[in-house]
Amino acid sequence: MREKFTDYLRFEKGYSIHTLKAYDSDLTSFEAFLSENFAIDHIADADEAVLRSWVASMMEEGLTAKSIRRRVSTVRTFFKWLMKYYGAVHNPAATLALPKIPKRLPVYAEEAQMEALFPERVYPEGYAGILDRTLIELLYHTGMRLAELTGLKKNAFDPEQGTLRVLGKRNKERIIPVGKSLSNLLMSYEQARNLLPSIKDQACFFLTENGAKLYPKFVYRRVNHYLGSVSSLQKKSPHVLRHTFATHMLNRGADLNAIKEILGHASLAATQVYTHNSIEKLKEIHRKAHPKG
Repeated sequence: MREKFTDYLRFEKGYSIHTLKAYDSDLTSFEAFLSENFAIDHIADADEAVLRSWVASMMEEGLTAKSIRRRVSTVRTFFKWLMKYYGAVHNPAATLALPKIPKRLPVYAEEAQMEALFPERVYPEGYAGILDRTLIELLYHTGMRLAELTGLKKNAFDPEQGTLRVLGKRNKERIIPVGKSLSNLLMSYEQARNLLPSIKDQACFFLTENGAKLYPKFVYRRVNHYLGSVSSLQKKSPHVLRHTFATHMLNRGADLNAIKEILGHASLAATQVYTHNSIEKLKEIHRKAHPKG
């Protein structure tokens, strides 16, 4: 029966050899548990109580929540296959309570580290320098996504209103407020852009030195370079600057709903993850400052 299940995954579901090996390993592990603890020879004979015992056993062994959920998912798929092709009437793994995968806190740079990237002297002279500086400050001051930045149109910036028109996920447009310092920097960049000897894409706001549309890998490399010069963060991507923006805003008392609107999150739940960073910061301050910390 295991061979037939593997054939189903391979030929009907189109799973890769790597995935098939993972499924086989998960089922072998479960069969060993059934045989050793319940004298059950066939997976089809396992019920919900047995599955709960299996989950508890894996937790006691120290397996991560991700690994446990993957193994249970394999068994759940096996029972669904039994129901579809062999008349099984119940999937005991369908409603099994599983351990939650702990959320990883967003990685962000400290305020002092970002301050070190504000001076003009940090950047090279000429167009390359003004472009680099504008990219870093724009990502940090607005929290926009990499794709939103590279997709900015030439008319996106309104210096009179102090706003940027951004096209986000699902083609949803939003307006982001721009402070005076960033507004001045954007105007300086526009002046430098207009002096490029050749502009190959007139519609785009950001261009490379040869006048072509800015591409994601270019931005990633520049952010990685500058963040690497001021921090030892393992991740040094444009998304880290998005996390940094949101965390610093929240730490300074910004309303969570306002941060949600600026970031372009569909729901407040996506924004609330940054409150955990703030709580961790409070714990750290308390630990260092309180006599009994």
